[in-house]
Amino acid sequence: MSTNKGSHILEVRGKESAELFKALASDTRLEILTLLAEGDKNINEICLACGIAQPTATKHIQVLEQAGLVTSEYMPGQQGMQKRCSIGCDRLLISFENLVGSDLKMDEVSMPIGLYTLANPSPTCGLANRERMIGFVDIPQSFYDPERAGAQILWMADGFVEYVFPCTLPSTAELRRLELMMEICSEAPNYDPDYPSDITLWINGVEVGTWTSPGDFGGKRGLLNPDWWIDHMTQYGAQKIWSVDQDGAYVDGTKVSDVNLERALVVPNQPISVRIGIKPEAEHPGGFNLFGSGFGNYAQDLVLRLHYLGRKISVQHQPGALIPSGRGSEQ
Repeated sequence: MSTNKGSHILEVRGKESAELFKALASDTRLEILTLLAEGDKNINEICLACGIAQPTATKHIQVLEQAGLVTSEYMPGQQGMQKRCSIGCDRLLISFENLVGSDLKMDEVSMPIGLYTLANPSPTCGLANRERMIGFVDIPQSFYDPERAGAQILWMADGFVEYVFPCTLPSTAELRRLELMMEICSEAPNYDPDYPSDITLWINGVEVGTWTSPGDFGGKRGLLNPDWWIDHMTQYGAQKIWSVDQDGAYVDGTKVSDVNLERALVVPNQPISVRIGIKPEAEHPGGFNLFGSGFGNYAQDLVLRLHYLGRKISVQHQPGALIPSGRGSEQ
């Protein structure tokens, strides 16, 4: 799936269209799209215009976001932060090229946010799990405390974290798209909804692009936050979907660079490194908060999805079976 930023064309290839058709198979969601085509709206405005309850509107918006038809940002409002929704495209293009006789498949890996392989934080910084803070606040060394494996939120005013994901696709697979989902926002002392931060993503050491977070979100408790988490601290982030395909890189369907899968050195059967951080020369060096499945508003860790063509071949080791000495399982 890709978006032509100039003409706002959403292009969907083959079976990727399933989520799109699901999103369009609702009179209410079609009404919401018609409403947003007239201009940006917040959730309350959508509720009033469509005559639906807020939880219902939120669910419909999430379906439209997943299909790339709607984009959303949290922005300051009269009563704190509000979710502002925009139309994601004005035209749709569904392509079935190169899919004759082939099935588009997907592999997904969920990575706990504490299982980074490298971290370079600068204060303000810290980590916490569901029960307590990990180590000491504003002490970068705490990022290497063994308990960091269970972290559910981490934050830093500057620096980066880097993860390594497995890529188990065989050499016969043709990788079509990589997606990385995360809940993230800026990092200000306590919280500040008007605190922009240029957050950059690197894949295999290649800079993919930058998204500017509008602020550090608080004032309303995150849906998943434990009771001990203090109200005046960061509460939740924005769910962002980074994607890289054969044509370039995107954030929520909006193109951010021409870096494609080939330039990002993403190939089957090779590990994939993912770095999230702030560039030294960033115009808005506002740090970041990264949320796991037990903090914020979204019950997910870092999620990497690989969309590919071709058959994935695997061999399962049966429990109790012996592996000859000096040899591992073969694929």
